[in-house]
Order: sequence, then structure tokens, then C-alpha cells
Amino acid sequence: MRSEAFRPPVRLAIFVGHCAFAIAATFAASSPAHARNPNCSFSITAVNFGTIDLTANTTFDTTGTLQATCRGDNNATMRVCPNFANGTGGSTTGDPRFMLNGTTQLNYNLYSDAARTTVWGSHLDGFASTPPTIDIPLNGSGNGSANVTIYGRIWAAQQTRPPGSYSSAFSGTNSRISYNHSTAGSCATIGTTNATNTAFTVSATYSAVCQITTALLDFGSAGVLNAAKTGSSTLTATCSATTPYSISLNGGNSGATNPTQRKMSKSSETITYGLYRDSGFTQAWGSTIGTNTQGGTGSGLGQPYTVFGHVPAQATPSAGAFTDTIIATTTY
Repeated sequence: MRSEAFRPPVRLAIFVGHCAFAIAATFAASSPAHARNPNCSFSITAVNFGTIDLTANTTFDTTGTLQATCRGDNNATMRVCPNFANGTGGSTTGDPRFMLNGTTQLNYNLYSDAARTTVWGSHLDGFASTPPTIDIPLNGSGNGSANVTIYGRIWAAQQTRPPGSYSSAFSGTNSRISYNHSTAGSCATIGTTNATNTAFTVSATYSAVCQITTALLDFGSAGVLNAAKTGSSTLTATCSATTPYSISLNGGNSGATNPTQRKMSKSSETITYGLYRDSGFTQAWGSTIGTNTQGGTGSGLGQPYTVFGHVPAQATPSAGAFTDTIIATTTY
């Protein structure tokens, strides 16, 4: 009869085993609740260079912004891979890209750095340049966002392009953004995972311009004006390619209406002179367009013209320096 005293330890062992099983079941059921499918949305502002002057022979810079908003695993990192191909303007090598005005190409590119040395490319085309890897930390609720600058540059030495509106559009496969949790690997590995197409445009407006530089026309010195004196200087017009223009010279300080009867003056004394388009002094250079102005068509580069000056024999005034100021004007 004393053997019955050993039964309570057996009942205790069964109870402990039952509790251990319940705890294990609760842990296994709660684990999957922390995993989320990655989900991102994107927008890209226009990359607009505004109005440019290619005759300046310089670079033009601007920026755009890629905005990303993502949701995924709590406290994880979302890896975003923004692949930009050539755009509708195309490219031969990926660097430069082209904006188009009809069939005319304007060289430019997009970069991932402010120094504009690293081309923003794509893992999805055949060119060597690749996109930046953008890692976005997700908070304890699995949310994160980022604004990333896109750097644009139009190259110098393109003065011979004609004025017009230049553009290239990025949509479809030209602007495909892939993404996944960073544990998925590099952007090359991510490839087209979760790929979404986000459109934007690159544009610039080149308005026709004309600029003039002039030089002093010096007739030198003379004791008496009993014989004609001549001189010349150079006027350079820099106008946009294909742009017709005319250069007029006004009547000087005296307001002469006859281009051959301008006046250099010293106080109230004057010396009569004329300005001409030819060395034979037969084609006066004045301000009546189509009659006595100098015309041309811009090339985007400086086009020099010689201004020929002629002082006819005349009564000699008192000694001193005689001057006049001429205003050159381009009409285009």
C-alpha cells in the first residue's frame, strides 16, 4: 500500500510538458507578422536648363529631384536602383546624351554627383555607366523616404547649333526604377525586381542672340589736313547660327544723317569724316537697313568686319585731339 505515495511526481511531469508545448506554439505563430512586401512610389521633377546662350561657349548646369517613398520591413533598408537610359534624344556611347531640336543634337548628360563626373546610367542597357545605389532606412513602422538630386550639364563648344527648343523625354524603359530590401543584394542583382516606370523630361531653350565687339578707329595725327587721311578698325558680330542680322552705325555725337559727313570734335571745332564698308570708300556705312548697313547670317562664332574710315582734305582746325563716339547696333 505504500507504493501509492509516488503518484504525485508523475502528474507534475505531465503538467510541465503541456506548458512547454503551449509556449512553443505561440512563438511560431507570431514570427511571420513582421515581414512586409516592399512597396515604393517615385516622382521625378523636370530637368530644365531654361534659356541658354550657346554663343557664350560655356557649360550650363541645372538639377532635378528624384523623390522616393517606401514601405517594407521594420528597421530594414530599402535599396532603390533608378535606371536612366538614353531618353528619346538618344546617345551614341552613353556620354554624351542628346537633346533634339528636329534632327539637331545638343550634347548634355545627367550625373549622380555635384562635380558632374559620374554619369547617371542604367543596369538595363548596354552602356558602361551605371545608376547610383540609393539606400533608404526604414523606421520602426517600416516607412522611409528620400530626395535625391539629379545633376544636369550642357557641354560647351556647341556654338554652331541653331536656336530652338531642345528636349529629351524619359519614360518606359528609359526611366525604370527597381527596388527591394537591401538583403536582396546589389542593384545589378536586383535587376528589374519591382520595376516601375517614372517619367520626366530634360529641356533647354536657345533663343537667338547677337553681340558686337568693337575697336578704336585711330586716324593718327596730322599737321595739316591738305590731303585725305584713312584708317580702319575691326567690328566683330557673334550671332546664333542661322540667324540673319544687320549691323548699323549711327551718326555719332553730331547725329549726322549722311554717313560720310560725321564729325569728330574738340570743343566747338570739328573735323568731317566718313565710315565705309569697303576700302575704296564707295559704300558708306550708316543706319538704314537694306541700304547702307552691313548684313550677314550668324554661325555662332565671331564674324569680323572691317570698318574703313576716311577724312577728306579740309580746313585744318587748331591743334588737339578730336573724337567722336559711334553706336553699333545689330538687328536680327
